[in-house]
Formats: sequence, structure tokens, C-alpha cells
Amino acid sequence: MIEVHGNAEHFLGVPVEEFLRDYWQKKPLLIRQAFPEFTPPLSPEDLAGLACEQGPLSRIVTYHRSKDDWQLSTGPFSEDMFPGLGQHDWTLLVQYMDKWDADVAELLNAFSFLPRWRIDDVMISFAVEGGSVGPHIDQYDVFLVQAMGKRQWQIETEARLEPAFRPESELKLLQEFHPSHDWDLSPGDVLYLPPGFAHHGIARDNCMTFSVGMRAPSSAEMLVDFAEDLAQQLPEYLRYEDPDLQPAKDPYEIDNAAFDRVQNAMAVFQQASEADRKRWFGQFITRYRASGDIQAGPHHPAWHDALHAVASGHAFFRHPFARLAWSADGQDALLHVSGESHAMSRSDAVLLCHQSRITGRDFHALGSQAQNALAALYEQGFYQTDIEA
Repeated sequence: MIEVHGNAEHFLGVPVEEFLRDYWQKKPLLIRQAFPEFTPPLSPEDLAGLACEQGPLSRIVTYHRSKDDWQLSTGPFSEDMFPGLGQHDWTLLVQYMDKWDADVAELLNAFSFLPRWRIDDVMISFAVEGGSVGPHIDQYDVFLVQAMGKRQWQIETEARLEPAFRPESELKLLQEFHPSHDWDLSPGDVLYLPPGFAHHGIARDNCMTFSVGMRAPSSAEMLVDFAEDLAQQLPEYLRYEDPDLQPAKDPYEIDNAAFDRVQNAMAVFQQASEADRKRWFGQFITRYRASGDIQAGPHHPAWHDALHAVASGHAFFRHPFARLAWSADGQDALLHVSGESHAMSRSDAVLLCHQSRITGRDFHALGSQAQNALAALYEQGFYQTDIEA
């Protein structure tokens, strides 16, 4: 079974447990009318307007039929360029739209059966007739939600671990693509694709697609980051040592004894504690790769002024780019926020993760550790108040 129909009880068309057991990271699934009568919360004009601003990450992919080639341009763009793109064969993509538009972020509530720290972003693409980004593979799970118009999707149902790419393209397009399934998606339809499954989406008319993409860091990325994190904690005196050195048979040879000493010197990586690993991963997975730096704005009130305002009926609001998760730390917890970790009670960590708005009552119900953490996060711009201009 690769095609199902959504229903009022299960928007995925099957129970969540069945989806995770049979499809998640295993095989594609097309869900017809997962979101019946879906209406996009913003227009193509709104999306184009954001693509002209400095903050959002935007791209335009243009397909040149005569060359069978795709051209990539990166934003921000000027408004007067869009009329010159024509009525065919181009696509506008804007990433992190769940951070720029609160209504788009509401879509993520449907995916609460997944760890929130696994969700990277909601990317929105607008394409005119014939627009596409070419046949490609994503190395992460993605839910493709058709929001407006129709898009043709062609997919392969066998995952590829090491695909060959077209050498002339900067888009990592597949050199060969042999689709086994071909569908047209209408508004409200959702196509789920696990990592490694080749796919190609082509706009039938002016259409919008919301891509809910997962974060799936590579082993290499995690290894490098963990090594850097651990290295920052090591004392300077821990070095390669050879107090048992014997006269060299050949001064240019690296002998087996030297390799043994290297292994001993690097054993510290294997001796990292579970607490160190938990803290590192919480910081690593909540750190955004391409969102820009969060910092307090020019009209950010001093902490004591913000506290007074919140006590008077205002509230703290979490920055939309702040990424939160928590992990157990004995009977308590570590709250991980955009690459930082703060110790506090589990109940406080859960509240701060689940509530983006913190009232005066919420703040005074927090323990001292959580209050101090919120103060530090406020000073850095991760929280702001509704009195800021």
C-alpha cells in the first residue's frame, strides 16, 4: 500500500503507530486529502515579498528546456525582476517560513507525533506551469503538502545510497531518474518521502507546496561537532607523550608504539560521560545552521523593566528562531536552547518548551533556576516582551 486517504481520525490515513512502523524512514506514502479544504495562509505575492527582504533564505530555480538545464539564483531579489521571469518553468523557494509566519507554524501542530527537535523547517515553494527543481534526492524525511494548484510528482520506490549527479549542475540533480510512480497532487494532498528516495515535482499550473523537512545531521557532522565540543573542555597539558621512547631504528618511521600512544591520547573521546554526550547533543541539535544570529533588538528593555511590564499584564514571547528541547538530568532536566543548556526542574523545562508566551503568573511559578535561565535568555534576545517597539 503506497496510497491512502486521510480521514478525520488520522490525517495520515493510517494510525500514527502504523505509519511509524511501516513507512517512517522505510517507504513513501501518498495521503489523499490529509488536509481537506486546505487554504494557504499566505499568497504567492506575500511569498515573493519575503524573498525580496534581507532576512529570509530564498532561491529561484529556472528550467531551460532547450538545454535541459536548471539555473539557481539566490535572494534577496528585487520586486521588478519577477515580471521578467515569464509564465513558465521557474520556481521560488523560501525556507524557514514557520519562523517568519505564525500561521504557517500552525501546520506543525499536525506533526506533534514527531520530536519537535527533529523538524527543521517549513519551506514554501511557488511554481508557475512547468516549474521544478529537477529530479533529486533529499537526505532527510519530508512531507510535501500541496497547498495551491496542482503538482505532478514522480518518484522512485527504491532508495539510493550513493546516487550519481549531473556534473554541470550546482543543484545536485540526478544523472539518471527512472520513476516507478506518477501522481498529480491537489490542495490538501500530502506525499511523504523517506531519505534517499528520488523524486521530481513539476507544476501543472501556478501552485504552492509546503515542505515539512526533518533535520538529519550526518554522522560526520556530529562527529566533528562532538570532537570540537569535547576539545574545548580538555586541559592544555593533555598531549601526545612518549616517556617510554626507545632509540629510533629509522628517524622517519612512525612505528607501532607511536600509534599506540596516539590511541591512548585520544581515548578521552571514548571516556566522555553520558552527561557530556546528552549536553552536547541537546546543544548541537537545537543550533540552527542558516538562520542568522539571534540578538536583542535596539529597543530591548532592561530586564528589570521587562519584569515590571510582565507583572503589569504584559508577557514574554519566545523568538521564533529560538529552538528548544529538554533532556532528563537525574530527577531534573537540562533545557537546551539554540546551542545552550540550562539546568532546572523537569516541569519548568517542559513548560518553557511548550509555551512560547510566558505571563507574569507563569514566570513566578517557575523555580529560581528557570527564572535565572529566562533572564539570561532574555538578555541575549531569545525572549522579548510585547512592549518592544
